[in-house]
Amino acid sequence: MAVIEILGFFGAFIIGVVLGLIGGGGSILTVPVLVYMLSEDPVTATAYSLFVVGTASLVGAFRNMQKKLVDFKTATVFAVPAFVAVYVTRKYVIPAIPEHLFTIAGFVVTKNIGIMLFFALIMLLTSYSMIKEKKNIKSKSEHENENTKYNYPLIITEGIVVGFLTGIVGAGGGFLIIPALVLLAKLPMKKAVATSLLIIAVKSLIGFLGDIQNLSIDWTFLSIFTGISVVGIFFGVWLNNFIDGKKLKKGFGWFVLIMGIYIVFKEFTK
Repeated sequence: MAVIEILGFFGAFIIGVVLGLIGGGGSILTVPVLVYMLSEDPVTATAYSLFVVGTASLVGAFRNMQKKLVDFKTATVFAVPAFVAVYVTRKYVIPAIPEHLFTIAGFVVTKNIGIMLFFALIMLLTSYSMIKEKKNIKSKSEHENENTKYNYPLIITEGIVVGFLTGIVGAGGGFLIIPALVLLAKLPMKKAVATSLLIIAVKSLIGFLGDIQNLSIDWTFLSIFTGISVVGIFFGVWLNNFIDGKKLKKGFGWFVLIMGIYIVFKEFTK
């Protein structure tokens, strides 16, 4: 096994550790690790990422269910349009994207390059959400017992948007889901984070079902990669006893920003 492949599997462990430490964001590294270290093509990498993200989020969701932090009513309202959108995207939209998208000054933008550039854009947005202080969101989540009617149309609309984005890039979309749950469903921050994991798990795994019918899945490789990530999650949760994950979040956001810029550079210099 080449050194770069060993680093790729170590990357799977780091993805889990980050998820365990800060509760999200780590999944954004899955596609770059699979593409640049383990030589998977972007379409397959985004499919595998859905499985890894879905399984990892499910582990976290079960932990939160035991703590009674998951709001199942809100999760259902958000998850149903999201998993329909992600399934349709993986089953029909991704296969329908042409191999050659367009040409700019002699540079041919292919399907794979387009997916990675779009993924880089999502990484940049994710990094911004992690670096920026969310004071407004926190203040709105203080009124835990306030009875407010859900904004169902907006929740469903955002569910569809997040499902589509997840289907394209294979990432969980927690940076979009959590603010939506706080601002639109009026959930306290802790419940929003916990509920988002269940939503991410359901829509990611259902989206992956759309890929099973279109791609040849290497189950042995995928199981090993996912298993290593899950081990990393438990290690990250253990590290939480010694390290404040919130303090690491901003630093990790800067790392994601650098990775997003690197992907843009890498794709344009092929």
